Amino acid sequence: MADELKSTVLHGLHGALGAKMVPFAGYDMPVQYPMGVMKEHLHCRAHAGLFDVSHMGQVILRGAGVAEALETLVPVDVIGLEEGRQRYGLLTNATGGIEDDLMIANRGDHLFLVVNAARKDADIALLRAGLEPKGITVKQLENRALIALQGPEAEAVLAEHHPSVAEMRFMDVATVPLAGAECWVSRSGYTGMDGFEISVPAQAAETLARSLLAHDAVAPIGLGARDSLRLEAGLCLYGQDMDDGLNPVEASLSWAIQKVRRRGGARAGGFPGAEPILEALAHGVDRRRVGLRPEGRAPMRQGVPLFAQAEGGTQIGVVTSGGFGPSVGAPVAMGLVADDLAEPGTRVFGDVRGKRLPVDVVALPFVAPSFKR
Repeated sequence: MADELKSTVLHGLHGALGAKMVPFAGYDMPVQYPMGVMKEHLHCRAHAGLFDVSHMGQVILRGAGVAEALETLVPVDVIGLEEGRQRYGLLTNATGGIEDDLMIANRGDHLFLVVNAARKDADIALLRAGLEPKGITVKQLENRALIALQGPEAEAVLAEHHPSVAEMRFMDVATVPLAGAECWVSRSGYTGMDGFEISVPAQAAETLARSLLAHDAVAPIGLGARDSLRLEAGLCLYGQDMDDGLNPVEASLSWAIQKVRRRGGARAGGFPGAEPILEALAHGVDRRRVGLRPEGRAPMRQGVPLFAQAEGGTQIGVVTSGGFGPSVGAPVAMGLVADDLAEPGTRVFGDVRGKRLPVDVVALPFVAPSFKR
């Protein structure tokens, strides 16, 4: 029921902007605004969009040897992460599955993590169980909002508030005064475009959001366009394109495991599921995540079974995320397929209401990234 849902600090602003609200990860969240999903998506690609992502978990880790300690939970080079830099990471389990994906930032005297809303409680429990016995303090932040400003005009808009952000590169993090508050800014996001994520004290969140929205280039963007933007960018959604039964190699996330944590590296292994994950890196997997382009105009949604032939045969995969790609002007999808069918150019067939329709395996992403390197 709606009265049982949590609200972000920007809930009132969403109402004032005419948002259509839906339940998402236990929160009452805006799925779209009066502009509509298609126009929101295209506006963000052409100009700049503002997203409320305050439902996500913000966590601070402190203590002696915090980077070494976190490396026991993630197959990521945390020790080598320079101060003022951020890295994408994965929490893994004993069988090599993915418990969640997250962002890890080195803010000098502590690490700052951002975890997914739906996995927030489970992640924090996992972090506490794994890190507190090592003397690391795990603190969930309840008094900060999180917003994302994404798109080609994001830099110009945010630089009007503080010029220093224009000097930041992709995955840089910095403390920047915005709207009279100490904000933690990262040059990152989940759209495949240039942009920023901004952790802001809760009491200043609406002031900052309204100030950014006052710029002609900026429009509010809901969960609908957030999903189509990340899908075109070939980015995973936890619970669909990756989960606790899928290892990083199957999820096509091998790039997130640095050489130093692989076999032959200085700190190989030492994380949950190291043996099956390192074995998969060395010898391959039976299935993997790929891009998919259905023929025609009808999208193929999550759960559509995939087959190698137009008739007969056994199922060889499944669509994990799918929809219409407004920037592509056609349906786009991602799915898991048998490894021998994962090569771009391979044709498979999706079973939609008993009818098998052609789908081509394609390289990801569907829209080229535009990060500032």
